[in-house]
Amino acid sequence: AGADYMTERANLAKQYQGENLELQIQKRLEGAQGKFELDLQLQLNASESLALFGQSGVGKTSILRMLAGLVAPDHGRIVFDGEVWFDSDHKINLATPSRSIGMVFQNYALFPHLNVRENIAFAAGAKSTSWVNQLLELSDLSNLQTQAVQHLSGGQKQRVALARALARRPKLLLLDEPLSALDQHIRLQMQDHLQMMHRELGMSMIIVSHDIAEVFKLSQKVVLIEAGKVARCGSPHQVFLQQKSQGKLHLQAQILAIRIEEVVCVVSLLIGQEIIEIIASQEDIKGLKVGDQIAI
Repeated sequence: AGADYMTERANLAKQYQGENLELQIQKRLEGAQGKFELDLQLQLNASESLALFGQSGVGKTSILRMLAGLVAPDHGRIVFDGEVWFDSDHKINLATPSRSIGMVFQNYALFPHLNVRENIAFAAGAKSTSWVNQLLELSDLSNLQTQAVQHLSGGQKQRVALARALARRPKLLLLDEPLSALDQHIRLQMQDHLQMMHRELGMSMIIVSHDIAEVFKLSQKVVLIEAGKVARCGSPHQVFLQQKSQGKLHLQAQILAIRIEEVVCVVSLLIGQEIIEIIASQEDIKGLKVGDQIAI
């Protein structure tokens, strides 16, 4: 039976060669607005980075958990790098340890009885001293490597969790708002670390983030999810800067702040008694300054 199972997986994999990741899943979920059907199809090229974006409760974390094998879809298939991870028709559901993934979720999930270095080394395996040293350095944890994890701040714990996820040299890195606990300075540093590790390891990466500037910096492709389905898909510029509306609405706004975050500009606007932030290009804000009244 075991041999037949492996043969079935191998035969199915040949059908799905092409994209690095092919995801076609349906799952009944319950969110803030009640029960809904997650019905998703997406593809990810080898070494590509993709961001899942949308309001809370639309199924973004559930997608990561299904990719990780922690939750099974109701129907569909997941194929990664030519290997079938899940196929409901053929009753295939590869266990989490057998999937080439690294995971960083919001609750850290560190081993409380191990120190910083031991947490990372546990995932790296034997004879990986130099690799563990490199991860400690990249994550700015070298001076904390003998600290017990319960004595770390939330941001430090998140850095340990990220380093541990990278320790297996995964082909697919799954990140659920991994930098949300960090202050802005460390967050930008860790974004740089993620970019560098993504380039060096050549892994595919899927990140859930509510920070649009972070999405611009870390992802090549964005999937905007609304009501359990893909509303828009494309590059960050295509998804966030090239939206076309069916009608026109003119509002008067005052510029409160202009923040340039490496690859994107965030403009804070006062409209009536409400403050909103919008994403703009460098060309859009040319000649504008704080205090200006503009029509949008």
